[in-house]
Amino acid sequence: MDTEKCTALLRVLETGSLSAAAEELGYTPSGVSRMMAALEAETGFPLLVRSRGGVEPTAECKALLPTVRELARLGRHYTEQAAALRGVEIGTVRVGSVYAVYYDWLAETIAGFCAEHPGIEVEFLHGSSAELCAAMEAHEADFAIVSRREGSFDFRPLLQDPLLAWVPEDHPRVHDGVYPLRDFLADPYISTYAGQDTDNARAFAQNHLEPQARYSSANVRSTYAMVAAGLGVSLNNAVLSYGLSLDHITVLPTEPACIVEIGIAAPAAGERSPAAEAFYRYAMAHLPESPAN
Repeated sequence: MDTEKCTALLRVLETGSLSAAAEELGYTPSGVSRMMAALEAETGFPLLVRSRGGVEPTAECKALLPTVRELARLGRHYTEQAAALRGVEIGTVRVGSVYAVYYDWLAETIAGFCAEHPGIEVEFLHGSSAELCAAMEAHEADFAIVSRREGSFDFRPLLQDPLLAWVPEDHPRVHDGVYPLRDFLADPYISTYAGQDTDNARAFAQNHLEPQARYSSANVRSTYAMVAAGLGVSLNNAVLSYGLSLDHITVLPTEPACIVEIGIAAPAAGERSPAAEAFYRYAMAHLPESPAN
């Protein structure tokens, strides 16, 4: 199977549109349409359901997607390795960080890497730890700063990060200097990224607690604003408070303590593309001393 067609199929599914995929890939819409028709002829059944709203995978296509992703990955590796044998560096490295405190270091790392490897492009990814690790598993990410997750990828620890309780500055527990986890069952709870596989959700599950969220927030800053307004309390990674003024709230350690391991996730050495391997080696040689540096 032509790996270029596999790449095109994945892009069609990601964009939900033949024309959008064609624009990103540098093809004409009719060219992408012919590629999809050729794939369907090779497999012997439809891969896409077309409608006015765009395109979606058929059930058979969904079953094939892990293999399609692997073929696309191997196609990229082949192209990069062949170029390397000719003395040419090409490829794209997809990197990301869940934590904004690492953005400056990652941006400086990308800048230094691209100066040394001008033929390699770097794409910045966004998402939660669960999302970026899932992308790693699907060979759609090459380097990400995340909290530890299960998966078949390498993980290099960077930081032991506590989860901390954010409470209004006049909360009674401020005088105690510690916030018992069980209090989240009684106080109005503000859930950051509710319903997702977050570190705070995992901490509650590990301690057999199920706080009922009174409010939910789509980002850390809005959580901070709600706590500061006295609406409730929240549980968040310590690194998420870096750079925030934290006026009108108090940050307290929890009892029991909840520690999250933050680090670098990357494909195993034998599965990294030449471009991804080059970026990984460069980044490992320029690790930050601490999240703030």
